[in-house]
Amino acid sequence: MLLIEVKDNESIDSALKKFKKEVEKDGILTEEKKHRFYEKPSEIKKKKMASIERKIEKKVRKLKQMSKYI
Repeated sequence: MLLIEVKDNESIDSALKKFKKEVEKDGILTEEKKHRFYEKPSEIKKKKMASIERKIEKKVRKLKQMSKYI
């Protein structure tokens, strides 16, 4: 549970800013967005594999770029 302490002389805007910062830091909204709709396990695996493939392709492109300078 997220708890923000607001001092007596603190404005609402600064308290809201603190709250938003903590929510973003904890990743509450991203988790909520992930679980908003049901995803089949196979869809989750496909997304994960696609992400891994993109990362590998990016590394390969970077290595090819680096090999031009060697």
